[in-house]
Amino acid sequence: MKLLFLLLAVLSVANGFAQSKETIITIHPEQAKDTISKHLYGQFAEHLGACIYGGLWVGEDAAKPNTNGYRNDVLKALKELQIPNLRWPGGCFADEYHWMDGIGARSQRPKMVNNNWGGVVENNSFGTHEFLNLCEILGCEPYISGNVGSGTVEELAKWVEYMTSDGDSPMANLRRQNGREKPWKVKYLGVGNESWGCGGDMLPEYYADLYRRYAVYCRNFDGNRLFKIASGASDYDYNWTEILMKKIGNKMNALSLHYYTVKTWDGSKGSATDFSAEDYYWTLDKCLEIEEVIQKHIAIMDKYDPDKRIGLMVDEWGTWWDVEPGTNPGFLFQQNTMRDAMVAGLTLNVFHKYADRIQMSNIAQIVNVLQSMILTKEDKMILTPTYFVFKMYQVHQDALYLPLEMTGENVSASASQKEGKIHISLINTDLESEQRIKIFLPGLKVNQVSGQMLTSKAISDHNTFENPDRVKTVDFKDVKLNKAQLTVHLPAKSIVVLEIE
Repeated sequence: MKLLFLLLAVLSVANGFAQSKETIITIHPEQAKDTISKHLYGQFAEHLGACIYGGLWVGEDAAKPNTNGYRNDVLKALKELQIPNLRWPGGCFADEYHWMDGIGARSQRPKMVNNNWGGVVENNSFGTHEFLNLCEILGCEPYISGNVGSGTVEELAKWVEYMTSDGDSPMANLRRQNGREKPWKVKYLGVGNESWGCGGDMLPEYYADLYRRYAVYCRNFDGNRLFKIASGASDYDYNWTEILMKKIGNKMNALSLHYYTVKTWDGSKGSATDFSAEDYYWTLDKCLEIEEVIQKHIAIMDKYDPDKRIGLMVDEWGTWWDVEPGTNPGFLFQQNTMRDAMVAGLTLNVFHKYADRIQMSNIAQIVNVLQSMILTKEDKMILTPTYFVFKMYQVHQDALYLPLEMTGENVSASASQKEGKIHISLINTDLESEQRIKIFLPGLKVNQVSGQMLTSKAISDHNTFENPDRVKTVDFKDVKLNKAQLTVHLPAKSIVVLEIE
């Protein structure tokens, strides 16, 4: 979706053009070879605003219903989402976080000032045990972001030992003293975060040498094997990727990439809920630019790693708007509309195409921050439109990616196969026009088809604490089956996932 699409789409809205258009999609199961890792549906929880405190964690003595300090309503919603991994403690916060301040008796943990996000004082009641126990409750893999910016090699090495060693070692015994006998399984370890910026303002050559040093001392203990992720580039910094691939190479398991759909040209990011049609189409154009960015980073990685042994981890992505009026600007609390849902679906469809290289992604963030799944206010909780996209797209996790051909405008599609079923995610980005879609499945016998849809009357519609069900999924039935061909009438501004058996 380039500038031409943007101009055409805006013109069609301005002219009231609302006739049905036709898109042709042909799916090629015989060309399938790559699996869409479930970890493309990862989440991100930073000590930022009300993400941790008040979002995930309220404490065992809170009046709000909780299980061992975790909010019951949020736990239930996240379990239903089946999140595969959770990244913590940041973000920028990670490179100021000293893990030993967050262990032991909560009443004795030292407080700290969160200099990155609002200057608030944190009591460190949510630390290593609380995070890793949460991952066990949710059944997801923990992804630890290590402190390279202000920490030491020894500090990170001891954290790994504390979490994963089952031996008679100082850190393992300290963990036992703090109430956890057996170690946790911790696979994913980020060696720093945004080391080019808030994580230390480093040059790529310096960070590459630093990574090599840290990685040596982050050891595998007692059957736990670390998957080490180097702090990668911000969107268009291809030189960073070039230097790291050249200097680190196979000493890393993966390289991260951060990309936000954010408006920056006039100093304002814009409102999350009050925007024009032109703003909407600009957002989609910026969102889909991620594909070109990914292609360029992958081309550099392919040059040094043609066998694709090193993964690309887009471990921060999503929309970034101005904070909601009256809220702390350092807390990054924003509403979440159907426009955000479109960004989520379009981005995930792009990630699927590069499943041979992209092994993980983490949307920012899980609760109350940026493009979150969940918003909370005191004892209330709402699910955002983005939550429902992730819920609908669960079917793609660990499924075989099915290549497809498509002709037409304003439609995005992705297909996968798992356990004898084919799932097709379809997005009509047009604000006014229905899209008629013909889907061909050559060589396949199709018996039945069903679907779920997310849409709303206005693209700015969103759920509120007063009206929590304005945007939600409904059954989709406007699809006809004729042997190995489907005809779909896709309403304007809608996201549909079809299940074919």
